[in-house]
Amino acid sequence: MNAEHLIKMANDIGAFFEAMPNREQATKDVATHIRKFWEPRMQKSLMVYLSTHGDAGLKDIVRDALREFHPA
Repeated sequence: MNAEHLIKMANDIGAFFEAMPNREQATKDVATHIRKFWEPRMQKSLMVYLSTHGDAGLKDIVRDALREFHPA
């Protein structure tokens, strides 16, 4: 999996949920979306990339969602 593409996809999801008025719920929804709709290998590739390269490219909402993210 191309990590840059996964980051772009995660940021796109984050951008969608950022419009929600409840930030806490929006953050949970980002994590839920990734958990439910991304293949496990996509989830793992993103988490491995972030653990080795950091999370500088992520939107704040995605960064917050992934802090408590538990892959499927």
